[in-house]
Amino acid sequence: MPPESRWIRIRQQLWHPPRPHGEQPRERVVGPLELFYDLVMVVLVAQAAHHLAGQLTWRGLGEYAVVFTLIWIAWLNGTLHHELHGRDDVRGRTTFLLQILVLVPLGAFIPGVGGSLGAAFAVTAGVLFAFLAVLWALASRGDRPEYRRLSRPYVAGTAACAVLLVASTSLPQRARLPAWGALDVLYLAGLAVMMHTATSPSAQRAALAITDAVIERFGLLIIIVLGETVTGVVDGLTEEHGVDARTLTVGLVAVLVGFGAWWTYFDYAGHRPPVATRAAAVRWLFAHLPLTAAIAAMGAAMVSLVEHAHDTRTPAATAWLLSATCATVLAITMVVATTLRAWREDRALYRPLALTSAAAAAVSLALGAARPAPLPLGLGLLVLLGIPWGVAVARRTSA
Repeated sequence: MPPESRWIRIRQQLWHPPRPHGEQPRERVVGPLELFYDLVMVVLVAQAAHHLAGQLTWRGLGEYAVVFTLIWIAWLNGTLHHELHGRDDVRGRTTFLLQILVLVPLGAFIPGVGGSLGAAFAVTAGVLFAFLAVLWALASRGDRPEYRRLSRPYVAGTAACAVLLVASTSLPQRARLPAWGALDVLYLAGLAVMMHTATSPSAQRAALAITDAVIERFGLLIIIVLGETVTGVVDGLTEEHGVDARTLTVGLVAVLVGFGAWWTYFDYAGHRPPVATRAAAVRWLFAHLPLTAAIAAMGAAMVSLVEHAHDTRTPAATAWLLSATCATVLAITMVVATTLRAWREDRALYRPLALTSAAAAAVSLALGAARPAPLPLGLGLLVLLGIPWGVAVARRTSA
């Protein structure tokens, strides 16, 4: 065989074109490449959470929300692109590697995003979104016309996001974060409109492609981000000059609160498919943004909770953040549950569970406003996370 033919054959085996829309396998397990990509993304989430832990103010919370949303949008882009078009070949691995090479400096700029490193963050994020736009554009070239009509506005929106991020470097430092926040909202709104307005049956299937692998990826991201609650406790204990019994007790209770968040999500909503409707798909997808952000922020609050273990009252910012994140986990988990087939098939369980979770979320906020000492606060939130589970068990055993 001539060397040229051998090279062409090797290239064809290792470098396949992107998989066209509609040809992704419905039953697929998440591979190690995707898990590695998710772990890199969570490093950026950890950077944002650590920055929030050191700046428990309204400004710090705003910076966290804006940066986390940008990270989540980028993760969603990479996840959906691989699900719809990716293959486990050299091309697929290269696209993930190139994204990771941009994510590393992006994570390094997060601690100074509201100050001197804001421009560097914006340019790097712009490069990432430009690369994602190129990936989607290349994939759309092999699609049928009805899919290309769906892809064009998405590619244009992602490219526009890249340009606007880079252009934001010309804004005054104070104006950048509001501009990025507006960009987050516009991008997510555009994605929701695109999913809602897909017309042809094949385009609708592509827009609503929440496969088993996508469900698994979202669940894995939740699990990895939950590790931030443990990291927050360890960081809080590390900051202490000598860990006594009370400090350690508060830390362990905080870990149990994080475990309660895991229990809540995966017992009632995680690893379950939504119904195949536009409204359910959009709600399922977008509800995971505040849910994941709340879990990561919970870890930031736990750093301060452990550091103030001996205070007679929990600092206001810490109490509000921890109670609000617990309330968000309870409430948004039920929002995700409303999209599930199980919600329709098991109304006798989910309707009282939703009411109980809403009540527990409200009491959680009230507990944060009361600002008890860290140990009673942690124990109270742990009880509130456990009440819906008790209701579920009681319903199951009495059925």
